[in-house]
Amino acid sequence: MKIYNSLTRRKEEFIPLEAGKVKMYACGITVSGEAHIGHAFQAIIYDVFRKFLEKKGYKVTYARNYTDVDDKIIARSRETGIPAEEYAAMMIEKIDAVMKRADVDEPTLWLKATENIGNIIAFIEGLIAGEHAYAAKNGDVYFDVDTFPAYGQLSGRSKEDMLDGVRVENDEEKRNAYDFTLWKAAKAGEISWDSPWGKGRPGWHIECSAMNRAAFGDQIDIHGGGRDLIFPHHENEIAQSEALTGKRFAKYWTHNGLIKVNGQKMSKSLGNSLLLGDLLEKYSSDALKFALLSGNYRSDINITDDLFPRAEAHLVRFYTIIARAEAAFPNETGREEEIDRAFDVAMEDDFNTARALADLFGYFKEAARLLEANDPAARRITNQIRATYSLLGLFKKQPAEYLAAYGEKEADVPAEVKAVAEERLAARKVKDWAKSDELRETLKSLGYAVKDGKDGYELEKI
Repeated sequence: MKIYNSLTRRKEEFIPLEAGKVKMYACGITVSGEAHIGHAFQAIIYDVFRKFLEKKGYKVTYARNYTDVDDKIIARSRETGIPAEEYAAMMIEKIDAVMKRADVDEPTLWLKATENIGNIIAFIEGLIAGEHAYAAKNGDVYFDVDTFPAYGQLSGRSKEDMLDGVRVENDEEKRNAYDFTLWKAAKAGEISWDSPWGKGRPGWHIECSAMNRAAFGDQIDIHGGGRDLIFPHHENEIAQSEALTGKRFAKYWTHNGLIKVNGQKMSKSLGNSLLLGDLLEKYSSDALKFALLSGNYRSDINITDDLFPRAEAHLVRFYTIIARAEAAFPNETGREEEIDRAFDVAMEDDFNTARALADLFGYFKEAARLLEANDPAARRITNQIRATYSLLGLFKKQPAEYLAAYGEKEADVPAEVKAVAEERLAARKVKDWAKSDELRETLKSLGYAVKDGKDGYELEKI
């Protein structure tokens, strides 16, 4: 099995630190607002990582964190009049509930910054003792970047580039402008804890290092998060963890792509943040997962107006075939194990969900053909699909219930034509151009022309 390591910038054979066991940590959500589709994408990705590693026979301990104290949470506390700790707890409850609706399982461990203040303080004390950190007169504590020569190894940034994209504050208190905060002195009215440097609270980066060490020890196998966290967050985690322990912090660094909405980066300032709860009012959790997992997890996802409706349309067709097979052959319990083997081959190549989902179009086409021939092998195919692809969170619902809720989303183009068009799209995603051309001709024979675009295709009656 191979995993792409962001640190080495190549795929590497996966060999855990301890045979048969995997320690995995993924940065979670800062709970200053409700969960959006970007949060869901990251949570779904690492849920899939965990489940496939378990399928491979590993005992996985998977930890995620909630950042439940930071500047944004304090600002929201002031706006709402709700104490910061109460506001964070309220948002965690809301986020947990909507993630459950999205069918994202709980991690093995939930870690929270406010529950690890003692661990964070002890970690900072160790860095100061090792002369990797220093306390300023105002009560802030900073990491001294110059004491860690390997700084920049993950992001590839030079010191000249380090100030891009990071806030520069209290320069008069720092030895260097690029030194980063480990402990922030409390301001009037802010939530705070006692420390050797006075009342204050953790900086953002230190919490993940301290919580990892408390939960797992000095080293972990897989550390994950969104690509936007590479710098400065993950770069700083490496620096402070390895400066303290002298050991390699994480063996494999993994990063998922970012979400764009109609070609623009998703952000609150642009007003295009897609809240997860709102999307689940319109689309099934299957549709969200199908759409988000149809590309390489390391690639950005462009959410266009038809992305989720198109995913739902695929699933309506797939669930329809499952329902027909289960009705036609109610007592058939056999499976087609080759489907499971092909799934494993795809996933062993850096969790290639795109390849695994592209295969579905061929499987369902064959199942439909076998149904027409009254062959019970159709049910064996759908049995295996349901068993195998449940790992991705798909086909776990009862077909009748799913179709009753989402069947009306099927568009006017005949199902046969859509099936061919989607099979062709899947072929294009894996650059099988010969198959794509062949299916284009099939569409012509059915009376439709296909026009390709960067986000999919359009069908026109000819």
